Amino acid sequence: DWIDNVVEHWSALQPSLPVEAYHVTGRISRIAARLAQGQDEIFARYGLNRGDVGVLSALVMARPPHTLSPTQLFRGLMLSSAGMTKRLDRLERRGLVKRRPDPKDRRGVMIQLSESGRRLVAKAVAENTRTEAEILKGLGPKERRLLADSLRALLHELEPATGG
Repeated sequence: DWIDNVVEHWSALQPSLPVEAYHVTGRISRIAARLAQGQDEIFARYGLNRGDVGVLSALVMARPPHTLSPTQLFRGLMLSSAGMTKRLDRLERRGLVKRRPDPKDRRGVMIQLSESGRRLVAKAVAENTRTEAEILKGLGPKERRLLADSLRALLHELEPATGG
């Protein structure tokens, strides 16, 4: 495949270059790009982008009443405060989230998932999940488990503080 070709050529050009890792990292990069493209297409049908789905999903996973502070959201999603504010403004205008006063701090606000936001993100995530399951159908259960375990171990090495 293309990755093997790249490794072979770089190996020949620079024999001392440790190109073997590219057998894995190159494939991860290509798969990630294809998954991102597919997610972009699916989420766009719902008027969302991957960042929007990240925010709405974080709120879905929060305990009822599905509320988090903007700080919890931007730290968890690795966004800047300004980037999160812009995203929240857009989601609020669409009625997908609501800003509520923080009961513990009168100066602060909490972000609450609206019912329409919950329904919309559930549909978008369901369609994306079915598509991703279809992508993996060529792998058997053991292969999927082995791949998931290997990727989890790699991610734990890259993100030790958060555990991936």
